[in-house]
Amino acid sequence: MTDAAQAIRAYHQRSKHAPDHYAAGPGFLDWDTQPDPFRRWEGADQTTLPLAADQLTTLYAELFQPGAVAPAPLGLDSLGALLELSFGLSAWKQAGADRWALRCNPSSGNLHPTEAYVVTAGVAELADGVHHYQSYGHLLERRCAATLPYQGLLLGLSSVHWREAWKYGERAFRYCQHDVGHALAALRYAAAALGWRVRLLDDWSDADIAALLGLDRDTDFAEAEHEAPDVLCAIDVRAGAAGMHPPTAWTDAVRAGCWQGQANRLSRGHRHPWPAIDAAAQAAAKPRTAPAATALPALPALSLSHCEAGAAALIQQRRSAQAFDGVSAIPALAFYRILDATLPRPDAPPFDCWPWPPRLHLLLFVHRVSGLEPGLYLLCRSADGESALRDAVKTELEWLPVTAAPSPLRLFRLAQANARHAAKTLSCHQDIAADGVFSLGMLAEFDAALAEGAWVYRRLFWESGLIGQALYLAAEAAGVRGTGIGCYFDDAVHALLGLQDSRLQSLYHFTVGAPLLDRRLQTLPPYGHRQR
Repeated sequence: MTDAAQAIRAYHQRSKHAPDHYAAGPGFLDWDTQPDPFRRWEGADQTTLPLAADQLTTLYAELFQPGAVAPAPLGLDSLGALLELSFGLSAWKQAGADRWALRCNPSSGNLHPTEAYVVTAGVAELADGVHHYQSYGHLLERRCAATLPYQGLLLGLSSVHWREAWKYGERAFRYCQHDVGHALAALRYAAAALGWRVRLLDDWSDADIAALLGLDRDTDFAEAEHEAPDVLCAIDVRAGAAGMHPPTAWTDAVRAGCWQGQANRLSRGHRHPWPAIDAAAQAAAKPRTAPAATALPALPALSLSHCEAGAAALIQQRRSAQAFDGVSAIPALAFYRILDATLPRPDAPPFDCWPWPPRLHLLLFVHRVSGLEPGLYLLCRSADGESALRDAVKTELEWLPVTAAPSPLRLFRLAQANARHAAKTLSCHQDIAADGVFSLGMLAEFDAALAEGAWVYRRLFWESGLIGQALYLAAEAAGVRGTGIGCYFDDAVHALLGLQDSRLQSLYHFTVGAPLLDRRLQTLPPYGHRQR
């Protein structure tokens, strides 16, 4: 085992929660050092983007019908709509004098460690170069003017680990990674609403991405919190888009360019440096690799609900529920449709941008699904995964196939029981895991993934975020609401299944139900503070 793999395994173990102790954290919220939720590049030229998402006529159901959405031309309006629906503000909430923004891409604790950059060439009314997307003003800050080797659009994501660590301590590195997955899925859904595709440029190294986006320019950050490079994507506006130049062609171009802008400091002080996060990030740094060549299996078309909402409206209405009513149920058909949305298909978002085989499977706590007995269930998201799960999970569980489920769903009942208490207890005693119609934990093929390289640790969490975003939107389409759960007792989940080793690890929890709305909160429009 390499030193990097050992370091990642050590981080994963030390960042686990358990019933008798939690992973190291600050212990209190230091409001004096609360991070600014918006990164700004002071001194950079700005281009204000149109708020054009409400002009789209794409229906949510059309996102999953190949060829149903004609590709929009690439321009400021379409670029603005893409960013508005993926990383833009969706609303402001206000309670008394307190006011905070919500965004289309979910985030742990609404802290938003993920930053987005676009690299453009040949977009009318926009100068070529590297731009940072500032969600508060829905504008682009031009970081670098450069002559680029490609006509089109790239989009890169980075993470400010401090934003999560301020609240969550050492476990924050995990949360930053599944927030990247949520952001990637949000981007893919937004692109689908425009008839565009997203290709993840998985061969690039972290160092390549940092050089392209200017994240390795230490003097531009000065005392500001740095950003860690995560992923880079090509946005294909037309079918049959050309291949990419190698990373060196891009990094040479921006190094010859003209850079501008100084990052704003997000907190005036850091009382907890959290070196374990820095060590994990270093161990999980990705080198250049060969492009992935995984072909996802063809599956029957996604089983769509009768949701007639527009894609933009449904994306922008997505919220994380704070509480559920504890009594509502959904029909089994709606439950199956929500699960179906998490299966990887080569022709449907968000997984058609994911170039690797599925590594995560869903352990389900079913509470109130009409036509389905309450209990513990398991959804295997691949045939190979089913074999791995059967080998690892204790044999005395039922493994009873749910024959009423649609054929793509490898859904098994492990035990018939009232699972509400178990769901609540395992999710750090949170009522929301028991009061919904179902909750779940995501089981990762941990050892098999890390055998590919220590950096694949991050990729597992990205996949969990993609699944989470699919659940969020499918729940909204079904008339209910979802919530991601980052606090759970890792090894207690494993003990429930009789897991004896690290072949499977729980990485992220989620719950779906009928939300209780807090009428004390006022909802304000996302961009009332700027003119259209």
